Amino acid sequence: MRYVMVQIPNPPAPASTAPTCSVPAGAVPAQPVPARSVPARPLPGAVPTSADVARLAGVSRATVSYVLNNADAVRISEPTRRRVREAARELGYVPHAAARSLRAGHSRMVLMPAPAFPVGPVYSQFINDLQVALGRLDYTVVQYGTVGVHDDEAARSWAELRPVAVLVPGSGLGPRGVAVLKRSGARAVVTLGPETVEGAHALLMDHDVVGHGAGAHLFDRGRRRIGVVVPREPGLEAFSAPRLAGVRAALRGTDATVTELPLAHDEGAATRIATRWRDLGLDAVFTYNDEYAMLLMRALQDAGVRVPEETAVVGADNLMLGRLLRPRLTTVHLEVPSGAELAELVDRAVRDPAAAPESHKVLGASVIQRESG
Repeated sequence: MRYVMVQIPNPPAPASTAPTCSVPAGAVPAQPVPARSVPARPLPGAVPTSADVARLAGVSRATVSYVLNNADAVRISEPTRRRVREAARELGYVPHAAARSLRAGHSRMVLMPAPAFPVGPVYSQFINDLQVALGRLDYTVVQYGTVGVHDDEAARSWAELRPVAVLVPGSGLGPRGVAVLKRSGARAVVTLGPETVEGAHALLMDHDVVGHGAGAHLFDRGRRRIGVVVPREPGLEAFSAPRLAGVRAALRGTDATVTELPLAHDEGAATRIATRWRDLGLDAVFTYNDEYAMLLMRALQDAGVRVPEETAVVGADNLMLGRLLRPRLTTVHLEVPSGAELAELVDRAVRDPAAAPESHKVLGASVIQRESG
C-alpha cells in the first residue's frame, strides 16, 4: 500500500504547530479540533459522549462516528482508528445503539430465545461460535429468556425488542408468530428444528440420522436385542423421539428387536435399571447421548454386567469424557453447521428481506467406534 505525508499548514504565530500524520493515499485525514475553553474530559459522573472522544483523540465527531461504527464508505488511517478506539476505551464511551438504529432504519440486534430444553456441550459450542461470527458482522446477539409464554405468544414478547433477526431453537413457532415478528421490523426469522415454518428460513436438524447410525452400527456388530434410552427430562422429546424412530427405521425388516428404556438422569434411576438388566435380555443399548451413556455404563458395571461382552453401549455427541471411560465409549459424532455458515445466512436475509425463505438440512451423523461397542 502506498503512503504519502500530509503536512497541515502551520497557523499564524503564536499558535503551536499542528502535528503531521501519515495516512494511506486517498484516506480522510483526522480533522483537528479548534482549541476551545472546554475540558478535554467529561466532568466526574457525566456520561461520556462522542464529542468527548473526539476532543481526547484530536479528531472530529464525524471521524469518531466512522471509526466506532466500522463505516467502510470512508477510508481512515489505522493510526487514527487506533487513537479513536483508545480514547473511547479510556473514557468508557460506547455508541448509543438506539441512535444508531434510528440512523440505519433498523437495529443490529439478533435475538436468540433461550431454548426450553436442557442443552449440552455440542449445542453450547455451536451457539458460542454463532455469536462470535455474528459479532464479526457487526451484529449484537441477545439471548432472551421467555418465562411463562410459549410458541406464537412468545413471539410477541420478542417483537417488543425490535430485533433485526430472530433465531428460534426447537419447535413451536408458527406462521402467525413469524408474521408478528416481521410486522415489528424483523428482517429475518430463522428456525433451528425438525421442520420448516411458513415465512421463516429453516435449518433442519432431523435427529433420525443419529439413531439410525447407532442402530445400524449395533446390528452390523451382531447385536439383536437393542435397548434405546429415552430421557425423562422434559423438553428433550423433540430430540429423543426422532432418535428412537431412527433406531427403529435402521432395524425394520430385520430379526432385531428394539426396547424403549425411559431413564431419568440420576444415579438412582440408572442403578434401578441396571439391577434388572439381565431380566430385560438386552445385548446392546443406544443411550441417547454420551452423558446418559456414562451414567448407565457405570451402573451396569457396578451391577456386574460386562461391557461390551454382555452389553454393547453407544452414546452420541462425541464428548471428550467418553474417551476417558474404560472401556472407551463408542459414540455418534454429530455434524452441525458452523457458526459462520449460519451467520452468513442471517446477514444475507437481513440485507434482502424480500428473498424467498431458504431451507437447509444441516445435521449429519457418523459413528466413531471404540471399545464399548
